[in-house]
Amino acid sequence: MDTHSPAPVPPPGCPAHGGRVPLYGPEFAANPQSYYDYLRHYGPTAPVELAPGVDATLVTEYSAALQLLQDPTSYRRDSRRWRAFNEGAVPMDSPVLQLLLHRPNVLFADGAEHLRLRQAVTDSMARIDQRKLARSTRQISDFLIAQFGYRGSADLLSSYAKQLPLFVFNELFGCPADIGDRVMFGISGMFDGVNAEKSAQVLYGAVGELVALKRSRPGEDVTSWMMQHQAQLSDEEMTHQLALLLGAGVEPLGNLLGNTLHRLLVHDAYAHQGGLIDEAIDDTLWENPPITNMGPHYPVSDGEFAGEKVQAGDLLLVSFAAANSSPILAAERRASSRAHLAWGAGPHACPSKDPARQIAMTALENLFNQLPDIELAVPEETLSWRPGPFNRALVSLPARFTPNESAQRAQAAVQAAQSAPTTRQTEKVGRWSQFLNWLAR
Repeated sequence: MDTHSPAPVPPPGCPAHGGRVPLYGPEFAANPQSYYDYLRHYGPTAPVELAPGVDATLVTEYSAALQLLQDPTSYRRDSRRWRAFNEGAVPMDSPVLQLLLHRPNVLFADGAEHLRLRQAVTDSMARIDQRKLARSTRQISDFLIAQFGYRGSADLLSSYAKQLPLFVFNELFGCPADIGDRVMFGISGMFDGVNAEKSAQVLYGAVGELVALKRSRPGEDVTSWMMQHQAQLSDEEMTHQLALLLGAGVEPLGNLLGNTLHRLLVHDAYAHQGGLIDEAIDDTLWENPPITNMGPHYPVSDGEFAGEKVQAGDLLLVSFAAANSSPILAAERRASSRAHLAWGAGPHACPSKDPARQIAMTALENLFNQLPDIELAVPEETLSWRPGPFNRALVSLPARFTPNESAQRAQAAVQAAQSAPTTRQTEKVGRWSQFLNWLAR
């Protein structure tokens, strides 16, 4: 790929001349926008390295990203087309491989199979009762705030933003206590990289049990609705779709909560404007989206994309973060505050963006209603961001606030729930079980 001349000075950690631009490491995590600014001098696409030995072409320009996302005929999602992987050029121990390898779910499906799976997902998600969702989110928010609101300080990421989506999705998918505990353990371990292979086994085992349970005892939940859908998903298909929805829903939503909290705590202007939560969510989705670079596509045949030659099976990724921050988008952003690409676009756009936004709104509003004077507990410049090419997420978000009296009373209920007897006397009570005991108090 040819560069434009003269080229701007690359950011720290970026190769000065030629080669591929690394989208990993502490330098990239600290200031990814400087990398995107540099990548634009290549044109609408740029050569990048997702991890050592894993090459890709990153689409950084808004209209080119839309073209890729909206053309499922010329560019497919099935990663079994990935030429470099098929030729053995991708390290099998690469940390990014698990998110790119093919699985039999809607994310990697094309054509009629994608339509069938997608319809089952979207129709089932559309049946979610918005008022019930808001009520459940508030209850979960109350439970989590009760864990730390009485102390006067907390890491809002580990104590709130990362946990709340796990609880909400357990509720949406109808997880009973034992299965819900293992779902939370599995997803947390996979994304934290703590014994990821074991965590994946736990997650898929728990989801498989959930599928078997709902076959015999359906309820008013997304799992049961998907089973009852005319697409007639098999148990294996159900397991893979649910594991995808849980994983793809929990991590981005947790990042959205954390990144929006960060924005609200470091920008005083929101406190002096109406609709601060809603506006902060939109600004976060534009400027600091929870998924930064994803949407893998593979050209069906050799040809040209955005003025550059591509070969069949090349890995093309969309940079939602770079496309959103393109200088030419100023007018579009003024015209529509939600024209960003944070939810994707085209046939593979996020199927749960509406419930995700409602969950975020409810969770953030409830947090600030209960802890109105919450503020950052450390200088902003000391915060650090998780490395990696796909997500944008803080490592921690320490905050302080006036202890909440109602949270002190609620903490007593939480402690009672934690000590409540369960059918698993020899095991530590999981977080989902604690919440269900607290809810039934």
